[in-house]
Amino acid sequence: MKVLIVDDSVPARSILRQMIRKLRYETIEAGNGKEALVQLKSHPDIGLILLDWNMPEMNGMELLDALNAKGKTIRKPLIIIVSTESEREKILHAVEKGADEYIMKPFTKEILLEKLAILGIENDTGV
Repeated sequence: MKVLIVDDSVPARSILRQMIRKLRYETIEAGNGKEALVQLKSHPDIGLILLDWNMPEMNGMELLDALNAKGKTIRKPLIIIVSTESEREKILHAVEKGADEYIMKPFTKEILLEKLAILGIENDTGV
């Protein structure tokens, strides 16, 4: 499975990349929602997006809107929001817009694994 990591923070992308690669998944990265749309077009086999909320140019919620607007022209992968936003209303808003799960920063590898399991993403690496 290919995982698209969308975050404007290079260190955050690096941490996520290391975690995902240990699970033996391929990673692709984008620094904002606009870059993510380009990557989704170039890699239609992306199965999961790890998406930050606050980014320049196009934030996570704007990307969800764009994916919803594309409708049937683009297959929407599973989406986990990975953000510092922790207000209940914001989390519910993200889910209403199409996020499948939500992880608050900072987080651990165990939290990521738990969210992947909830979404039915197998982890047979023993990690």
